[in-house]
Amino acid sequence: MDWIILIIAGLCEVGFAFCPGKTKGLVGLPYWEWLAGFAIFYVLSAVLLAKAIKTLPIGTAYPVWTGIGAVGTVLVGILFFHEPATFWRLFFITTLIASIVGLKIIS
Repeated sequence: MDWIILIIAGLCEVGFAFCPGKTKGLVGLPYWEWLAGFAIFYVLSAVLLAKAIKTLPIGTAYPVWTGIGAVGTVLVGILFFHEPATFWRLFFITTLIASIVGLKIIS
């Protein structure tokens, strides 16, 4: 169950990285709604991480959490913000995923 909580925490990290990107060019209420989403995802991500590390080793949980956030944020950037999907970018994201899987396997 704690691995599921950790994965959700990582996905919330992707959420809090996505929200500020959506504020570009916005003013007024829509701007503040996206910033509120950022704050909610930020707090939720930290709370879920704290819950997960009650039983998971911090040396594994934290890199997995940040890795999910990093990989997810790159994918969100490619899919929603039209960032480039170059060979090297995808190559290094793949190596990051392999490292996260490796940490999960050995723990």
